[in-house]
Amino acid sequence: MQVIASVASMQRLSARWRRQGVRIGFVPTMGFLHEGHLSLMRRARQRAGRHSKLVVSIFVNPTQFGPGEDFERYPRDMKRDLALCREAGVDAAFVPGAEEMYPGRARGGFSTYVVEESVSHGMEGAARRGHFRGVTTVVAKLFNIVQPDLAVFGAKDWQQAAVIRRMVQNLNFPVKVLVGRTCREPDGLAMSSRNTYLKGDLRRQALALSRCLKSAAEWVQSSAKPLSAGKLKTRVARMLAREPNVRLDYVEFFDSETLIPLSKVVRGSHMALAARVGQTRLIDNARL
Repeated sequence: MQVIASVASMQRLSARWRRQGVRIGFVPTMGFLHEGHLSLMRRARQRAGRHSKLVVSIFVNPTQFGPGEDFERYPRDMKRDLALCREAGVDAAFVPGAEEMYPGRARGGFSTYVVEESVSHGMEGAARRGHFRGVTTVVAKLFNIVQPDLAVFGAKDWQQAAVIRRMVQNLNFPVKVLVGRTCREPDGLAMSSRNTYLKGDLRRQALALSRCLKSAAEWVQSSAKPLSAGKLKTRVARMLAREPNVRLDYVEFFDSETLIPLSKVVRGSHMALAARVGQTRLIDNARL
């Protein structure tokens, strides 16, 4: 496996592979890898085909973190991440630094950003102002650097995947975007690098998020008629309030493709929620 830190070196390698007719599969990550990331790598390898190369980027992107968020303490373990990439058969790990990705940003010299104006406004976009501007900008840069034929994102960040798909469509990126399933711990907690923050009883209390998704699905599937989204939100809020250290940020019911909020919820609707468990902010979602 090649470990590449410079933009120019990654671009040269990708260009050489493409001249050779090799397809490139790509999984962008912020590191601290877990089984969820590894499942995306397997999906990328499978869908790229037999004669392909797999690239994984590891970069904690500063532009998608807002003031007071956990950029500085976001979990990092590059040595472990690279070992997992090697075990997964990754061909190249792209591991740039912040100055390499955003030249001159610390001195005000970086000024070009990509902004998606449709599906990025609600939920995470409303709760974390500027977050998706950072996401779309870094993903656009990574696509231009790695030049992948396909890229795989996780379903746990459902809105993020929708934002990326819209950007790719609107800006004519020659990249196929795939979404891999959410991987969960045996007790139902969605896998996340931030789960490492959950200490003591907070780990148990975090299960309230997945319980809410399961309960909402049962309510919807057992009803012969559409349910009020407002009443479902109230029920979810009450469920979360039973845990002393869980504070609801938002819960939303929406169309899976357009992300348009729904006033009436039926089978096949999508649900997403975000909550703080102690000081740790977690998100989860599911199709009902």
